Amino acid sequence: MKNPLHKEIKTTPKDFVLWLGVMATLYVSAISLIVLLFEYITILFPDPLDHYVDPYRGAIRFSIASLIVIFPLYIYLTRKINVDARKHPEKRELKVRKWIVYLSLFAAVFTLVVDLIILINTFLGGDLTTAFLLRVLVVFAVIGSVFLYYLYDLRGYWQVNESRSKMVGAVVALVVIISVISGFFIMGSPATQRDLRFDQERVNELSSIQWQLINYWQSKGELPEELSALEDSIGGYRVPTDPETDEAFVYTKTDERSFTLCATFNLESPVEFNEDAYWPKYGFHNGNWQHDAGEVCFEREIDEDLYPVRENDRF
Repeated sequence: MKNPLHKEIKTTPKDFVLWLGVMATLYVSAISLIVLLFEYITILFPDPLDHYVDPYRGAIRFSIASLIVIFPLYIYLTRKINVDARKHPEKRELKVRKWIVYLSLFAAVFTLVVDLIILINTFLGGDLTTAFLLRVLVVFAVIGSVFLYYLYDLRGYWQVNESRSKMVGAVVALVVIISVISGFFIMGSPATQRDLRFDQERVNELSSIQWQLINYWQSKGELPEELSALEDSIGGYRVPTDPETDEAFVYTKTDERSFTLCATFNLESPVEFNEDAYWPKYGFHNGNWQHDAGEVCFEREIDEDLYPVRENDRF
């Protein structure tokens, strides 16, 4: 027989949306923070077996963007729920709260187990010991903190200890802020990233011109006097220009088989574009396009053994 004084607390659409929003923003924030810290570990403790490093720091940029947008929303929603629970203690018995919190605890444990399996598998495959230990520490710190926070939340600890709840929120916010700011020191400002992308596009265009010059040599047995000779109205090839200024690249024929290509760069080429870091496993490298800031000329000489003239094309 039900207690006549007992009143069942019903979940309102507002309660459901708030708790669903808290869990969604929590998952995104936790995953983004882990990915961000993993990237920092990779940079601080580089593995020579990693054959490619993204010079544009795509993972760092995306993680920072996610934290900047999602983490404040998580703090706001969590604060709103905690304030509401202190005003209405009976809401601690909401079914949606218990379901979502228990699911979050399960997700935290499951994520911890899966991440540890992946990390240990990587370690057994020869990952660096220091990097491995730091990644394990990151997973335990982030996922473990989530688990403990919501375990205490189930017991109503944060509702009766508001000051400690605020202190935990402040500490977590400080960790996230430091992590985000660190990213800007590593990858540079948005303006720096834009300059870097323009520089790499210049390298791509110069590389395209270089291959067209080699093809011209193999077809005709000589180098053109001007780049305009490479243009093909039938094939559709047009000599590219500087992607930022739209100015023509400087080409000079220095000998029968030698030439220079010049361009003006915004920045010095990043270390990720050096000879040892650009897919050496597959026989390719970007070392011959390394450059300083300002005008840089690349000297090239065609090797006849590597690029012989195609006699059938000449006659």
